Amino acid sequence: MVMTRKDVTSVLGPADEMTIAEIISTGASLDELRQALIWLNNDEVLMGESRPLPGSRIAALIDLLEAEEISEIPPVE
Repeated sequence: MVMTRKDVTSVLGPADEMTIAEIISTGASLDELRQALIWLNNDEVLMGESRPLPGSRIAALIDLLEAEEISEIPPVE
């Protein structure tokens, strides 16, 4: 299922419209966005656990998040 703006902001918190549109255009799922954020914040740990490298959509999301300097998981309110 394709993500919506609400899906993206539920994971990232406030983000600019261009970033949201780019994330949605990857065709990734909400779960893949969550995984990308986890990989971005914990890549050494995940690789140390011998987890498989992220797939192409997750890798594309990681690249987008890095370019936008989005690396922190927003606090749950």
